[in-house]
Amino acid sequence: MASDMLTPVAVANKEVDALYEYRDHYFEKFGVDRAVFKNDDVKKIMEKTLKVVESHRDSFTNKAEYFMLLGRTLNVTPDYDGKAYEYLSKAVKLDPKLVEAWNHLGELYLKKGDVNNAKNCFSGALTHSKNKISLRNLSMVLRQLNVSAEERVANVEDSVEKAKQAVQMDIKDGQSWLILGNAYLSLFFSTGQNAKILQQAMSAYKQAENDPVARNNADLHYNRASAFKFEEDFQKALEGFSHASLLDPSWNAPEAQEKQLCSYLTSVSQMIEAKGKVKGKRLQTLSQSPRDSALGPYAGGGYTSNSGKSVKLMRCSFKDLDVGVNPERVVLGKVACTVPTADLVPFTFCMLDEDETVMPVNVYNLAQGSGVNIGDSVAIPEPYIQHVNVKHKDMVFDYRSIRVSTPLILVVNGRKLGRDKQVGTVLVVNAVTD
Repeated sequence: MASDMLTPVAVANKEVDALYEYRDHYFEKFGVDRAVFKNDDVKKIMEKTLKVVESHRDSFTNKAEYFMLLGRTLNVTPDYDGKAYEYLSKAVKLDPKLVEAWNHLGELYLKKGDVNNAKNCFSGALTHSKNKISLRNLSMVLRQLNVSAEERVANVEDSVEKAKQAVQMDIKDGQSWLILGNAYLSLFFSTGQNAKILQQAMSAYKQAENDPVARNNADLHYNRASAFKFEEDFQKALEGFSHASLLDPSWNAPEAQEKQLCSYLTSVSQMIEAKGKVKGKRLQTLSQSPRDSALGPYAGGGYTSNSGKSVKLMRCSFKDLDVGVNPERVVLGKVACTVPTADLVPFTFCMLDEDETVMPVNVYNLAQGSGVNIGDSVAIPEPYIQHVNVKHKDMVFDYRSIRVSTPLILVVNGRKLGRDKQVGTVLVVNAVTD
């Protein structure tokens, strides 16, 4: 239907829809190379759209709809807009059942950092009509509320359910899949790091990528890269942070994470090459084979593996380890150095064995201040070996490391670490708004 055959109100609505279409499909039309110009280009179209809506003011018999359209137009940018808040507040006062206005008002509260009022808006909208926008935004808000640890777990579980409902309402909507992925990722870190939940997060992110709008959302690549980093898939993590930077050049976090991870990998590689910067007699002393007594409870004793079986561990050197899990084996070495990092997770140190082989060890869920000291003897049962093989920009990293998911399996100087040394890992998942 041609625009001159539409009513003035329909023309105004069509213009606002076109504005959001322009924003959401910007990269499909112009490419990532113009990412730095996106916000300015959207603002220019927004200003033209605002004039069109205002020019039809007298045609609106429903003033709530008019104010909602004005607020919706101004809310297209990523920043909080006070005028948009004013218009949307008027809209919901005039028509408390105007769900779309409540949703945009809630998004404005989120941009302002007012999570509680945002929650009220999305919850209120759902009392009038079940819709995917309110559901997925409420999913996001529930994870941001400042509550007790116990309430947080319940909120995260509720967040997953709300995101699932949003997906069920439109399984092709990538934004809903993205928020479901974020909800699962939060659940993973809130409830004992069940590998199945992390896989559900990754599956949701993969579904999100099928939608061009979500695929070009920097948050998708940033949050998924954070998960890859935790999994120690550093190649994909760096690629994700780098792509998030391309999509949103004004957002500093992705580039900072990329640089930080490159710095970490560089430090680990340098420590391996320099044997922890230990030289001469000190190197000889540290690489002397520790006595079996340093194995503590693993010295000739039993060990309950992840499969629940009680097994006898055989001591071996680093060179005898295979990539992946090494069942019924235990390694013992001396701490040569710790690797400084801006992140508290993981705690990384390098071990020397009797062959003077250096092996980095990444310990997760370790309480702050509970690390090991240079010269300590450390025993690790059934070590899990990661092969780090990264080529990123002009950098290459290639080494093997040991991943330790819980400090409770470590034996330090003949003594097993206590439960006071373990704490849950927290990953901050970036918020997503339309």
